[in-house]
Amino acid sequence: MKKMTFALCFGNRGFMPGELILGARDDMIKAVANCGYDYIIMDADATRFGAVETRDEGRLYAKWLKEHEGEYDGVIFSMPIFVDENGAAEALKDAGVPILLQAYPDEIGKMDFAHRRDAYCGKFSVTDVFGQYGIPFTVMKPHVVHPLTETFYGNLRDFAAVCRVVNGMKRFTIGCIGARTTAFKTTRFDEIALQKYGITVESFDLSELVFKVSNKADDDAAVLEKIENLKKYSNFSGVPNQNMITLAKISVVIDEYIEEYHLDAITLRCWNEMETILRVCPCVLLSELNDRGIVASCEIDLCSAITMRAMSLASEQPTAVLDWNNNYGDDENKVILFHCGPVAQSLMTACGTVTEHKMFAKNDPDSGWGCNEGRIKAMPITISNCQTKDGKLIVYSSEAEFTDDVIEDAFFGCGGVAKIDDLQNKLIKLARGGFKHHTSIGVGHMKDILNEAFNVYLGYDVVEID
Repeated sequence: MKKMTFALCFGNRGFMPGELILGARDDMIKAVANCGYDYIIMDADATRFGAVETRDEGRLYAKWLKEHEGEYDGVIFSMPIFVDENGAAEALKDAGVPILLQAYPDEIGKMDFAHRRDAYCGKFSVTDVFGQYGIPFTVMKPHVVHPLTETFYGNLRDFAAVCRVVNGMKRFTIGCIGARTTAFKTTRFDEIALQKYGITVESFDLSELVFKVSNKADDDAAVLEKIENLKKYSNFSGVPNQNMITLAKISVVIDEYIEEYHLDAITLRCWNEMETILRVCPCVLLSELNDRGIVASCEIDLCSAITMRAMSLASEQPTAVLDWNNNYGDDENKVILFHCGPVAQSLMTACGTVTEHKMFAKNDPDSGWGCNEGRIKAMPITISNCQTKDGKLIVYSSEAEFTDDVIEDAFFGCGGVAKIDDLQNKLIKLARGGFKHHTSIGVGHMKDILNEAFNVYLGYDVVEID
């Protein structure tokens, strides 16, 4: 993963004790390094104490920031004292990346004029003026915090996640391989609306994929290499040889689409042509892509791929799209989340087993090899999904956990029991809100991070279901 880099910026105000700024520069450099990140910083002698106060100093910093464009993922604006909001606005109004506002706390026993900071109050002057200018910014709890504390380190890690989401979502490309499955109007989406949010959809006819697969030789070097890689990934011991070869060919063709069109994510029409024509089910291939860090959703659920990508960027771990599938006995706050097998192996309790898809096998035996069966491991999760409506991208997020509750062996596919507080009311809100039978899940609790990125920087409409 690319190491995160932050541009550091400091505020000043002439009648305040500016000497405190030099200490703040050292503090923030140490804080960023202690969290494992890189930084860039304007020379200390470029302005008084290397900070911005006047409009001219703000413009000087903005010019320096422009010269380093592309080298930083976010800006940390530090307020060691009650700073001048005019210089801050000039410095950061065109930053183009998330901005974290940090203000220093005062210390009991150091409230004389030489040491008193008043940053608690000054932070409001900056947020007020940034709001007037339309400069998006991030503020976190507590209102004031010293950089060299575990509390700020937590803030910084969360801010880094916000930066990854924002910078990775403001422009990206999803490959849509195949048309929406006729039976699933629930996965419809507005391509023009998505483009307004910087999401480009590249569409490919499934017949082209079938043609490309049919024209791959069984002994093609890329196909042979893919077979070996797939066999290392999951248990293919029960899969007939020809179906194994076909799965490898499909995987190679999808890789070619990703490379040629610079796709950041894909969604795939996974049934029923692949089963009736190619005699395979591509679940395990989507699982492998997700474990590789390439977001892949099934059933042409492109909207799930959007929230999967956001959570993958935030957590730096694989994500999955799952059905709201079954109640778990009489427990109203538990649900079995399931899909046929696109779940990354790293999210499962053990290596999966590639089987024939039981739904297809019922009426057409030997037509669905590729279902990756297993169980999802216990872990904290975030659930999120979105829809397009009236030209808007509407998204929800909530937090939950997968438990270690047992699902009987006869339950096919890959599932897990999720415990979600107040689940029944959330389900009503999702149903009335027009959200689909899928949700996407990511590792860890990151609702606040997602909402910050979606609402403050990306302009999505955030729906609260908690």
